[in-house]
Amino acid sequence: MTMGEARQVFDAVQAAKSVAVGLVGRSLEFEDARRMPEDVAQTLAAAGLFRMAVPRVYGGFECHPAEILEAIEVVSRADASAGWCLMIGATTGLTAAFLPACHAREVFADPMTITGGVFAPMGRAEVDGEWLTVSGRWAWGSGSANCAWLLAGCVILDNGQPRKGANGAPETRMAFLPRSQVALEDTWFATGMKGTGSGDMVIEGARVPHDRTVSLANDRPHLEGALYAFPVFGLLAMGIAAVASGNARAAIDDLTALAGGKRPQGSSRTLAQRGSVQESVAKAEASLRSARAFLFEETHLAMADGERVDGLSVERRAGLRLAATHLTRTAADVCRTMYDLGGGSAVYTTSPLQRRFRDAHVATQHVMVSPSTLELCGRVLLGLETDVSLL
Repeated sequence: MTMGEARQVFDAVQAAKSVAVGLVGRSLEFEDARRMPEDVAQTLAAAGLFRMAVPRVYGGFECHPAEILEAIEVVSRADASAGWCLMIGATTGLTAAFLPACHAREVFADPMTITGGVFAPMGRAEVDGEWLTVSGRWAWGSGSANCAWLLAGCVILDNGQPRKGANGAPETRMAFLPRSQVALEDTWFATGMKGTGSGDMVIEGARVPHDRTVSLANDRPHLEGALYAFPVFGLLAMGIAAVASGNARAAIDDLTALAGGKRPQGSSRTLAQRGSVQESVAKAEASLRSARAFLFEETHLAMADGERVDGLSVERRAGLRLAATHLTRTAADVCRTMYDLGGGSAVYTTSPLQRRFRDAHVATQHVMVSPSTLELCGRVLLGLETDVSLL
């Protein structure tokens, strides 16, 4: 079978299921290490899961976003930290379409390459002819220890002053840097997603060719196809929602396993035999599946619109972000409900319910699915003028 034929038959969801089997029972190990172990990262890479959004021309699989979401869900159901690191690596693969071919091939030539980084413009990049001098500190560098290349969002400076874009706001770009140019600081002491290794990235005076940077808000992709007409920030928000969804599905699984055998003190009935528990689980199931269906519906609609000459409408992009935010926050509510139903048993570190609860409420803190996105989407729905560059 040729490489081209292998790409055509790649099944991301089945690959994720194969990997997820080996993750079961390792969550405490991930949390103790506070990062994803190298062997897990290599297993995900070997399965092709970090290349789901990489263009076929660069050896990727160019999967449908719905398939990417489902694969992330599957891994997150086994362990949310592993799913989070997969989400970061997979979504950054989409940026290959925005790079000139020479740089895209340099970054993604090795099929085992893992990319990551921080989209937020926390750094600065001083213009020096055809080069940029990049410096700064970036928090939330999830999975960086396993990456060969890292992206760093920067404000562009001319003679020390921020360069302004057409809308008057500072111009920002993401620079691609080899791991050797980035120092990683172990600052990840968090309440949840403990196994993601989301410490700080530090860069001091790294030289980067200007054309090895991208602006996801302003640049046009160099490659055609519906996936690359898809909003990159939308895909990131959807990836976060997929992690949250898989995590919440596992919380329902965990509570179901507990409820069949647990008899609260002084009760002759198991949790599963209590009407209030039955009602709460049914409502949680309906809420999660409804929110998930909303996101998948918007994903398919967006991919269909991406084939249009005029591209994706603002309303469609807002729908994607609304669905992603709604699913992430609904998933957190589901995890809280399952944790509450678990009672005293859920507080012990041996119970997965407490980890699911913690992980869910770290996912909700990401800016791409924060409450402010509801305000942004609401302005679009109401027909009000608003800055939609981050949609």
